[in-house]
Amino acid sequence: MFKATVTIRLRPSILDPQGKAVHHALQNLGYQAVTQVRIGKVVDLWIEADSAEAAEQVAQEAAEKLLANPVMEDFDITVTPLKIPASAG
Repeated sequence: MFKATVTIRLRPSILDPQGKAVHHALQNLGYQAVTQVRIGKVVDLWIEADSAEAAEQVAQEAAEKLLANPVMEDFDITVTPLKIPASAG
């Protein structure tokens, strides 16, 4: 069992109005050190697979077909093996 974390963000060339609004609010709250904000989303998938590579392939296909808009968004995938307690097996 693996957990795949898919992090999806707007491409740098795409305007991020939500990020701009959060940046403006942070500036108004006195966080002048914050120079830019980009908003994204994180999707966690629990995948039954024989290997991390197979789990990553499933996550890759899910991201390409459903989770991300390839015209506007980029995504990264991180796969982590999940430990199954000895009593569960």
